[in-house]
Amino acid sequence: MRSKSFFIILAGLSVLAIILGGGLYAYDHSRAVRIAPGVSVGGVALGGLTRGQAQARLSRAILDPLRRPIVVRHDDRTWRLGPREARIRADLTAMVDEAMARTRTGDILSRSWRSLTGRATAVDLAPKVQYSDAAVARLVARVRAGVQRPARDASVKLSGDGIARTPSRPGRALDAKPLQAEIRDAIASPTASRTFTARTRRVEPRVATADLARRYGTVVIVNRSQFRLRLYKRLKLEETFPIAVGMVGLETPAGQYAIANKAIHPAWHVPDSDWAGDLAGKTIAGDDPKNPIKARWLGIYDGVGIHGTADDASIGHNASHGCIRMHVPDVEKLYDQVPVGTAVYIA
Repeated sequence: MRSKSFFIILAGLSVLAIILGGGLYAYDHSRAVRIAPGVSVGGVALGGLTRGQAQARLSRAILDPLRRPIVVRHDDRTWRLGPREARIRADLTAMVDEAMARTRTGDILSRSWRSLTGRATAVDLAPKVQYSDAAVARLVARVRAGVQRPARDASVKLSGDGIARTPSRPGRALDAKPLQAEIRDAIASPTASRTFTARTRRVEPRVATADLARRYGTVVIVNRSQFRLRLYKRLKLEETFPIAVGMVGLETPAGQYAIANKAIHPAWHVPDSDWAGDLAGKTIAGDDPKNPIKARWLGIYDGVGIHGTADDASIGHNASHGCIRMHVPDVEKLYDQVPVGTAVYIA
């Protein structure tokens, strides 16, 4: 009897186990079509939803916000990057698949226990969003082209009329790397702001306006047609002197030069030219009456220079063999104010 009762009890337990196992399987199978509580994607809760419901919710919560354009602003200018150009893609199916896979983690007993006790899976999955990084780079390049401005160095232009100054101007450069990083961080996020401000930094010129007076401390401008030599100090007209310049065929050369050398009562190294006659190729001492270079010499270029003359009547005319003649008191005064290296412009 005891043996028979034992087998009856064992059989009953087996049947109960089968019934319970079948019920547990049926319960677990019925929960397989819904995502477990606590599972979310990008902060979007999907617990209790079917595949179709989850996909629809993700479309509204993730895909729709990603369709808004990226906007960059600077002052009154705006640049946009639309979803088509950015090639934004959100793989909703893959997101739901991963959410379902997390729902089915563990064995049948642990899954059923979580479901029966209401314990959440508690996992927030990253959205599967793709975009074109090249499109982001192109957007930043457009912004850079629109806002950057090179610094302008201060400069001077010498002419027969005087000195024209172009003031310096600071430039502007885009902080491109931070902007590109911000857009990359936000473009695949449905919750991040999609509007950005292009930040710039000031670029200083290499030559400021204040530097010009130092760079051009002394300038000499010769106007051949006016027979005038103008002396500038720190870009301001200091004094004007009457001069004589080269005659026809032996013109004083035009262009920009610099004072190459200076001498007091210089010797005259006579050019080996036809006009020099018997003196051609000779050197005439500074105190020799035949020396036409009186008092001072400021050499400019290829034997041409500024010097004093005993022929005061030639001043105001095309009378020299290429040099610039001055009255002796004038050249002595100029000599003391013009260092070697001074810019000389002959118009």
